[in-house]
Amino acid sequence: MLLFFIVTQTQQPEEISTAAPDRWGLIKNKATEARACLAFKLFREKGIEPILIKGLAAAQFYPNGQFRDSIDMDIAVSDSDFAIAKKVVESEDANGLAIDLHRELRHLDTVHWTDLFANSQVLSFDCGTIRVLRPEDHLRVLCVHWLTDGASNKERLWDICNAVANRPTDFDWDRFLNVVDHKRRRWLISTIGLAHRYLGLDLAGTPVELEANSIPAWLIKTVEKEWATDKPFWPLFSSLHDPKLFFAQIKKRLPPNPATATVLLNGSFDAKTRIFYQIGTIFVRIGPSIVNVTKALFTRPK
Repeated sequence: MLLFFIVTQTQQPEEISTAAPDRWGLIKNKATEARACLAFKLFREKGIEPILIKGLAAAQFYPNGQFRDSIDMDIAVSDSDFAIAKKVVESEDANGLAIDLHRELRHLDTVHWTDLFANSQVLSFDCGTIRVLRPEDHLRVLCVHWLTDGASNKERLWDICNAVANRPTDFDWDRFLNVVDHKRRRWLISTIGLAHRYLGLDLAGTPVELEANSIPAWLIKTVEKEWATDKPFWPLFSSLHDPKLFFAQIKKRLPPNPATATVLLNGSFDAKTRIFYQIGTIFVRIGPSIVNVTKALFTRPK
């Protein structure tokens, strides 16, 4: 925990620029690992075995020397463990760990939690162990999560690119593609196709080699529009300190991002229009947004 505090709280840009990039990346990797191991220790002390998604789970497939940055830790627990897990996250011991707690995987995957957990794996570090999804399951989650964020973060597309490029030799394409319905399978292949199109992912000899070239035109238009803007998505409740930023984020959400809307409404990438999904997602999101903004307003420091 001390290492994490030093790295995240006392870094100075002018000192970082003179250090070897691989050495700095190694230090940050170690800090991330220590933070994750501590979080798992806290959950395990309460009899909870969680699963970490993204973050270190994605970083394991990055080439040596490349650092995969993480702002928070996405940790999923079973529905039955959620209430206790929430208390762990809110405890003093978890201060500074920035845990984003998930009640199972919600819309990110349709495979049952017990199946996902039974097929999960344990990663070992010097500081301890964490549990992650098996590579095929995690790749599905990465794809859907990225689409949920509106396919707006080109940097995070590298998670998907590296997960495919550096997949295990026994990677089970059938497990990845065919445990979900046709609509979701299309989401997955289209996302991998974007990594192929924009990041040069080599798909030769894979079961998706041909299908990955058939990306819906609206999705290509969406990602190129998102990547061209210098205004990334920020949660509305975290923009309250700056009225200009807050209203810019409101404007950015109107009309809703087509990729986000389609995924949240479990829609088809091949539907003729996105408009019905976009209208529907306004109603899906307006309630939670109001709750989060209201909560943030009442908890702001005086």
